[in-house]
Amino acid sequence: MSDAIKQLDISIMGREFRVACPESEEATLLQAVQLLDNRMHEIRGNGKVIGLEKIAIMAALNMTHEFLQTKVPGGIDIGAFQRRIDGMNSTIDAVLQEQTELF
Repeated sequence: MSDAIKQLDISIMGREFRVACPESEEATLLQAVQLLDNRMHEIRGNGKVIGLEKIAIMAALNMTHEFLQTKVPGGIDIGAFQRRIDGMNSTIDAVLQEQTELF
């Protein structure tokens, strides 16, 4: 059973946006909007970053960094896990490239 898609009007830094999301994810999306809006206001309030686009990029970078520093129950370090996956992907790509060069 799939969720119906709902159109939501949201506001970030005083700018209005219309986004679509499954009805079951509305509450989580609204939490994300509030978190992002708060972070962007904090960055603007510090006065070191000017321009909505730069503020949005800094907020995204800060939140992504925090996400990668998060450890989930059981001691899994998400950032380290992602770096390990990236390393494996690089190794696989290199081996596949060598195979391609053989033919």
